[in-house]
Amino acid sequence: MNSLCLHNGTIITGYTLMENCAVLIEDGKIADVFSERRFAQKSFSPSTLIYDVDGAFITPGFIDEHIHGLCGFGTDDRTPEAIVEMSRHLVQYGVTAFCPTIYPQTTEDMLTTIRAVVQAMGKESGAKIMGIHLEGPFVSPEKLGVQRPEFIKPVDMELMEELYQAAEGHIVNMTVAPELKGMRELALYAVSKGITLQAGHTNATYENMVEGMQAGILHSTHMFNAMSSLHHRDPNAVGAVLIYPEMACEIIADGHHVHPDLVKLLLRDKPVSKIVLVTDALKPTEQKNCPLFANHEEVYLADGIFHRKSDDVIAGSSLTMIKGVRNLVSYDIPVEQAVKMASSNPARILGFTKKGSLVPGYDADVTVFDKQFNVLATVIGGEFKKNLL
Repeated sequence: MNSLCLHNGTIITGYTLMENCAVLIEDGKIADVFSERRFAQKSFSPSTLIYDVDGAFITPGFIDEHIHGLCGFGTDDRTPEAIVEMSRHLVQYGVTAFCPTIYPQTTEDMLTTIRAVVQAMGKESGAKIMGIHLEGPFVSPEKLGVQRPEFIKPVDMELMEELYQAAEGHIVNMTVAPELKGMRELALYAVSKGITLQAGHTNATYENMVEGMQAGILHSTHMFNAMSSLHHRDPNAVGAVLIYPEMACEIIADGHHVHPDLVKLLLRDKPVSKIVLVTDALKPTEQKNCPLFANHEEVYLADGIFHRKSDDVIAGSSLTMIKGVRNLVSYDIPVEQAVKMASSNPARILGFTKKGSLVPGYDADVTVFDKQFNVLATVIGGEFKKNLL
């Protein structure tokens, strides 16, 4: 029996924070969580690896449900090797699971990218692939962000079925514009397939959003960004997410995509359980000293965000999950809430019932980081993928 015990830590279970505690991992699962006093009294198997984390945080592994790439590898490479490299690099930042996120492209290229992700599943050397996040193509041409207009499409159920078949059922979440004609049929299809739909890149009115919610669109992509803004005569997409507590939302906590005080306002209006920290990181994130490309266009990094070189439009984030957690805490958000937004919330919202919490019986996906937010260890399925302890 493979056994590992991390002790003398501040444990954030995904629900509560407990100081001077330990977590026991056996056969890839969380076996027990207990106090340091009980640790001193406990007998362990001679084969159990025991690590003193010296007061560091022991938390559920981070889950990034919206990431395009990092360290020079991304979904826009359209190869399984690039996705596996994303997996390998993500453990440096405390990520144990992720959803490779695909931009709209030609149908042929989109299918190639989807198949590349599927081929990478099961071959990960680090963070596990939860499934695919499709960021389009059924989004609004009025809220493109950096998405290319020639690849945006009206709702097409035959195309949706083709994408789903190419993914072999591994589409986990999908960004859509609720206002598009035919969206109700698409939403009901997604519900039947277990796909979490997210309102994003949308110019929806408040009424459009409510109709989308009725059809099962109960999550939203990068809150405040690329969506119709709050207006006193029409709350629009932003207002709908704020008004309805059942609506979940992603947040890019890099201090640039969303003002820190708006993040605090969001937490006043919404249950913390409905807020998901994401990076929306692009392929050149953490890449150094070379030309930077994302979605096959040259970009440059300024003030922590990538801009498309051709027109200076914001192309995406250079955030990592551990930096996002650190930033949230710097906004005076309790660390246990920040960790919840990075782990248990995405797991629950995307339907992964055995991930995102340090609870007996759950998958042993664990991140250890110190009070300066340096990742010391990343454990996936009970195995060290990074260990500085």
